Amino acid sequence: MTEYGRGPGSEPWHPQDPLYGDGGWEGQQAHAGQSAYGGQPQQQYPQQPQYGGWSHEQQPGYDGQQHQHQQQQYYEEQQFAGHAQPLQEGEWAAAGGHGPVPYAADPGDPYNQQPVAYGEQPDRYGTEDAYPPPQPPGRRRPDPEPEPEPAADEEEHAFFAGGGTPDEEEHELQSRRERRGAGRKPVKNKKGRTGCACMVVVLVFGGGLGGVGYFGYQYYQNRFGAAPDYAGSGNGQQVTVTINKGDGGWAISQKLKDAGVIESAAAFVSALQANPGGKALQDGVYTLEKQMSAASAVELMLSPKSRSNLIIAEGLRNTAVYGLIDKRVGVAPGTTARIAKKDYKHLGLPTWALGHPNLKDPLEGFLYPSSYAVTKGQKPEAVLRSMVSQATAKYRELDLVKKAEALGLDGPWQLLTVASLAQAEGTSHDDFRKMAEVVYNRLETDNPQTYGRLEFDSTYNYVKDQSKIDLSIAELRKYDNPYNTYFSKGLPPGPIDNPGEEALRGALDPTHDGWYYFISMDGKTSKFTKTLDEHNKLVEEWNASRKKN
Repeated sequence: MTEYGRGPGSEPWHPQDPLYGDGGWEGQQAHAGQSAYGGQPQQQYPQQPQYGGWSHEQQPGYDGQQHQHQQQQYYEEQQFAGHAQPLQEGEWAAAGGHGPVPYAADPGDPYNQQPVAYGEQPDRYGTEDAYPPPQPPGRRRPDPEPEPEPAADEEEHAFFAGGGTPDEEEHELQSRRERRGAGRKPVKNKKGRTGCACMVVVLVFGGGLGGVGYFGYQYYQNRFGAAPDYAGSGNGQQVTVTINKGDGGWAISQKLKDAGVIESAAAFVSALQANPGGKALQDGVYTLEKQMSAASAVELMLSPKSRSNLIIAEGLRNTAVYGLIDKRVGVAPGTTARIAKKDYKHLGLPTWALGHPNLKDPLEGFLYPSSYAVTKGQKPEAVLRSMVSQATAKYRELDLVKKAEALGLDGPWQLLTVASLAQAEGTSHDDFRKMAEVVYNRLETDNPQTYGRLEFDSTYNYVKDQSKIDLSIAELRKYDNPYNTYFSKGLPPGPIDNPGEEALRGALDPTHDGWYYFISMDGKTSKFTKTLDEHNKLVEEWNASRKKN
């Protein structure tokens, strides 16, 4: 039996090899026709004796064994291409073999070892293009990291030139290791990185789930859950809340929440909508308590007890309004009157209300009767500006400019003056319409009753800043003043009070029944007549009732 020694290496493992694959335990078997003896080709003999059941087609490679797989046979009759040790003549003869037959060297074999096989491909073993032989699974190792190329100055070092002492060489090697280490990033612990990554993932997913759960709960509470609300009617601590004109339910509820009156805006809006009188809630200043239930807050705000607004009644003169403002904002008496007289042109009056002569107060008629949210510490001019603004808006809404021309008046200023006269003398809506007709009839210069004079006691009282009812005709006819309609014909220079909406509508839509005279018998209702004789009879009745009482 011939013994085969190990050769310098296996056949190159090349991807273009048609039998490309795992060639066995130690290397790839040689192809048929290749020699296993130092690169010398061997003759093939038809009757090669078998040794232990092995034929010459099953000659072993390194370990003398060819691996056959049950599922798949990767190679057919492959042989390892190791280089065998040359046999002595005696050994060859004893084996019954023949001597080697020399062949010419293959030009494609740089080592003059093996002939070219597999389609005349050159043998790349030992060259840069060669592939390493396959390794068994248990002995395979990852490829080593490439070493950095030495710098140019290192190649010229004495170590490469063959000089230097062992100590210098060791020092140089240590320096090179330190330089390599300085340029590399420190290797982190893989387990530590994995743990941190897992922790980050857990935190991200946990935070995401928590956020989704929280917002989901809030969404459910806002859409389907009951709104947070206090219980009871308050804790006894009073607060003042100002509700402006035009504020809606949500705006009001937010102010109440900010003041600590209610717990949530949604609860108040729900309670306001559930209350039948919720739509009657007005602007103004409300005195409430903290920590009230929404329902109790609505109930109290609808009650007059909670309102602490500044109320301007219909027919009040400006002198009375100024005093109310002084008291509410906490300034000295007369402060608001002085501001009104000085700055009336800068408080928002319309153009048609400016430039009228002989006026006692240019703002008369523009401090509109209503409820105002006025608190202590406010500026008087701010309060006056809000009243003028509300009056101007109302007059624009009623369209005084166009209606005055249709009524034969000289602009909206005269129409406002007529409304103030009706407000001063009348007591109800029906009174205002009849009273406005009395004014329009007496203004006719050729009327057979007064011949163009109004003869209203209220105009005399206005200029005197009084409210007397027992006035003699002699006294009235002697006082020379543009506002005294017993002395002067026509309308007074301007309004004598601040008329309300009912008086304004009465002046816009007077009756047409021929009324010239009127008298209030009980201070609540008025009686109207068309002639002076009818009027004098009512005056006698009124005087008799006064004496009786």
